Amino acid sequence: MEMHTVVLIVGAGPAGLATAACLTQLSIPYIIVEREDGSASLWRNRAYDHLKLHLAKEFCELPHMPYPADAPTYIPKAQFVKYLDNYIEHFDTQPKYQTAVESSSYDEARMCWISLACDMTTSVVVRYMARFLIVASGENSAENILAIPGLHGFAGETIHSSRYKSGATYSCNNVLVVGSGNSGMEIAYDLASHGANTSIVIRSPVHVLGNISKIKGNIVEFEGMKKRAFDAIVFATGYKSTANTWLKNGESMLNNDGLPKKEFPNHWKGANGLYCAGLAKRGLAGIAMDAKSIANDILSNYRA
Repeated sequence: MEMHTVVLIVGAGPAGLATAACLTQLSIPYIIVEREDGSASLWRNRAYDHLKLHLAKEFCELPHMPYPADAPTYIPKAQFVKYLDNYIEHFDTQPKYQTAVESSSYDEARMCWISLACDMTTSVVVRYMARFLIVASGENSAENILAIPGLHGFAGETIHSSRYKSGATYSCNNVLVVGSGNSGMEIAYDLASHGANTSIVIRSPVHVLGNISKIKGNIVEFEGMKKRAFDAIVFATGYKSTANTWLKNGESMLNNDGLPKKEFPNHWKGANGLYCAGLAKRGLAGIAMDAKSIANDILSNYRA
């Protein structure tokens, strides 16, 4: 089966949806594919219950659709998911869910991107032909868990922050949180609020617990030979991009980690009609900027 379009967008998270909306505003045809069974799966399925957007709502709007006037300053997870649902409906983006891109490569002779994607409901592989390809699969595609000696033999529970929901199940437990970003600090606070004995590992010598050197049983040994027993470890150590696993000929835009080679704000364009949205680690405001820049650039080339 073969499908032709002007633009193929890979990923129906906020970046893919924002770019689709901007293309809709410019009347540029596109198809958006998503391997999960719904949009923004990170927010729907892999975000802890009490999560709120970390910046005020005016910095977290997607293009061409503001939040309702009565929305709180810091948008809760459930309300943001509802906003995305309304966004999809308003711009009629029609993502093709459960469609996993297996490979994308540039065909010099045809001057287009050829992507093979599997319809996960039927196992049928579809061949997409597009003049422009947008990588919007996210910088949060895969969990990033540190390789620590002895981790696989840890006697307690180990989870990534994407699977953490609430501290209620950890009451009175000794829990180690690895990572001190927004997620790590919020999870540590949530654990403490639910009565867990919480410790945090941060890459800085001024903190009591330094880097982990190894794990044996339920004993975690830190640099300096300090040891403590834990019932659970939560890795708030971020994510990694998986774009390079399916994107071929992407070296003009992405490095070996699947992230942009160029610095923000000049990171979003590669060669031969290749673009990336939402990979610059600039949050929703950066996504909005990427989406507008990409759509306008495609418009100028589409009409050429």
